[in-house]
Amino acid sequence: MRILHTIRSANPEGGGVIETVKQFSCALEAQGHDVTIASLDAPGDEWVKACPHHVEALGPGRNNYGSSTRFVPWLQANARSFDAVVVNGLWQFQSFGVWKALRPTRQPYFVFPHGMLDPWFKRTYPLKHAKKWLYWPWAEYRALRDARAVLFTCEQERRLARESFWLYRCHEQVVPLGIAPPDGDRDAQREQFLNHFPQCRGQRIVLFLGRLHEKKGCELLVRAFAATASTDPNLRLVMAGPEQQDAAPWRELAAQLGVAEQIVWTGMLAGELKWGALHAAEVFALPSHQENFGLAVVEALACGLPVLISREVNIWREVVESGAGFAEEDSVAGTTALLRQWLALTPDEREQMGVVARRAFVEQFEIHRATERLLSVIENKEVSPPRVTLAPAFQPEALEKIS
Repeated sequence: MRILHTIRSANPEGGGVIETVKQFSCALEAQGHDVTIASLDAPGDEWVKACPHHVEALGPGRNNYGSSTRFVPWLQANARSFDAVVVNGLWQFQSFGVWKALRPTRQPYFVFPHGMLDPWFKRTYPLKHAKKWLYWPWAEYRALRDARAVLFTCEQERRLARESFWLYRCHEQVVPLGIAPPDGDRDAQREQFLNHFPQCRGQRIVLFLGRLHEKKGCELLVRAFAATASTDPNLRLVMAGPEQQDAAPWRELAAQLGVAEQIVWTGMLAGELKWGALHAAEVFALPSHQENFGLAVVEALACGLPVLISREVNIWREVVESGAGFAEEDSVAGTTALLRQWLALTPDEREQMGVVARRAFVEQFEIHRATERLLSVIENKEVSPPRVTLAPAFQPEALEKIS
């Protein structure tokens, strides 16, 4: 089977979406399928050249939206050579471009919103949401409505997506994400990380791994760590990730709270260094205000690392029910409670939770399970659920006027 993934950018600093595409691509190629990634990057971008999969860079996309005059013509000329087209992400030109290119041909396509319909954005950024409403009826609403299926990564994401726009109509399917088990020498990777950051050697590491962004609860974690750091002088908080916002206020906050010397800011970690950080840590923490799936959470589980997460991470139920970690509300009090729960465990209890974390990964989040589910939806092996239409205070026949 030939599969085309479309995405705004192959830049790994963009977060979990491109990593998800890479994980699916590796698993599909290992099974003999052919995968191409079409992006709105410029052909000369370094991350395009570094991507381990074939990337058709059809940009450079203009501004944050990524408008490109090359994207739609390329799809019109080449889409028929693929068995499936999978759109990754919303609110940028590539999702509308796929709809525009494929609708006249009636060729089916599939859409992963990747959490971009979560009502948290509506509550947190009301002005941006108002702007999205101007765009929604003639672009993203149509892209979702006409897709063969809209793919949500967990049940919680599927339910929340219905709350953002009253004009909402699509075929819903749940396709969980996953990753391949980490490879390489665990001890060597750990040593590589500790050699790069010697201040972490011999310390008890609480690891944050992700974009340094307000959405991720960075301030909550700094404040909660300050409230618990005196428990053990060997505690260290490692904040690993690209600074997509100015992290200076959080660094200043750490200094004001007297824990600046116990927090290590590493910048973005990738490859061996990333896995080394996970192997060197004692526990993983992600108190996000909104998290569609939490790929970094799954990476931690794959390393046998217990996780401390907020209940806004959409897979928190799976984590708690499996016994692989703790979950609380996304607040300073909730994040502090997470750290205190962890610190109250005995060494044997922490070790046992690590064993359970690894088991939870194998049973629920290993990439081949996710790939099998994706292929079953693409191949239409399962009966699709009814088309979902939500339009409170709106006459159903009005939906048909938007075409």
